[in-house]
Amino acid sequence: MENEERYTPTPQPEKKGKDGLIKTAAASFTGMLAGGTMMFYMAPALLETNPTTIETTSSDTSSEITVQPTSTIASSQTDLVSAIDSIDEAVVGVVKLQAQDQMSLFGGQPMETADETAEETEAGTGSGVIFKKGKDVSYIVTNNHVVEGADTVEVALASGERVDADVIGTDALTDLAVLKISSDHVTEVANFGDSEALKLGEQVAAIGNPLGLDLSSSVTEGIVSGIDRSVPVTTSAGEWELNVIQTDAAINPGNSGGALINSAGQVIGINSLKIADDGVEGLGFAIPAEDAIPVIEELMTNGEVERPYLGVGLEDVSALSRQVVQNQLSLPETVTEGTVISQVETGSVAAKAGFKAGDVVVKADDTDITSTADFRKYLYNEAEIGDMVTMTIYRDGQQQTISATLSAQNE
Repeated sequence: MENEERYTPTPQPEKKGKDGLIKTAAASFTGMLAGGTMMFYMAPALLETNPTTIETTSSDTSSEITVQPTSTIASSQTDLVSAIDSIDEAVVGVVKLQAQDQMSLFGGQPMETADETAEETEAGTGSGVIFKKGKDVSYIVTNNHVVEGADTVEVALASGERVDADVIGTDALTDLAVLKISSDHVTEVANFGDSEALKLGEQVAAIGNPLGLDLSSSVTEGIVSGIDRSVPVTTSAGEWELNVIQTDAAINPGNSGGALINSAGQVIGINSLKIADDGVEGLGFAIPAEDAIPVIEELMTNGEVERPYLGVGLEDVSALSRQVVQNQLSLPETVTEGTVISQVETGSVAAKAGFKAGDVVVKADDTDITSTADFRKYLYNEAEIGDMVTMTIYRDGQQQTISATLSAQNE
């Protein structure tokens, strides 16, 4: 028919992707996205964070991170003021620099320089936490969106000195990145605490540089407002749902990558985003230490997080019009949720398994799949590389199953 709406698969990377208030807007790691009058705000750059800072020296090559029992330290260090005072030098600023062509004063064309290099300018400022000190190098955790797209990264120390940093690894989905600097500049190291031991109402503090380095080492105090929250976010790697700690401690632009600490001065979360709106206050979110530590260790070891890969583009069924769902996908009226295979990469695991564009995945093994985020969460959190996963799909209105053995993306 002339006016019939067509379902045209749009090429999307595989790693791309609830109800109520949170669904009104998805957090963007690149800034703000409006959703009605609500927006999620990824504190774009600026904040230092620290937890219990005990100066430690360890092997430069080891990626293992020790989580200190909260009870052990809290029994001797329950004063939040003392905890903050003990870790201030482990709090750093993270400065993203990007190359920018120098423009001629006369013709407006880029100037040709003798060394053919472009001038670098600040493109954002965030925060980071020094969590490991080795003989030669020390390591810092921050948010991926703080350093994403950087040509050069600098770290601003508590002393005010700025030093060059190398990006060891980044992961867009979890919004984490690991940097390294010379240990010559490190005097204190932060310790991680057990985020699983957190209780609602527990006292916490966020430390960092809101609005820039001029306000470095700023502290805001609050409580744990929620545990195990799930927040939908939009990342450069696709749609995802972050598991986060909710707090009412003020998190402002520049707090990204900073630490949320407990009364023992331990890092129990990495501040990452907030909900920003005229009618909303005290809704900040941090990545729990229990989720961050495995990612940090893998970034230190491999420079990236290796996840199972199918080689497909995905799109939520709920995002499509009913006409497309019925006429193009031929789904039964009872099927209103799932994820649509919009593209199948040639030679990929999905192609070899027999997936086709237009297939609708509604179950992975025994887990119901209601959205693209559900599908990715199952593949990335429940399944492992080498596992065979049986997926229930609808193709041309008919239900069937397809099994695929998951591989790494570079295989």
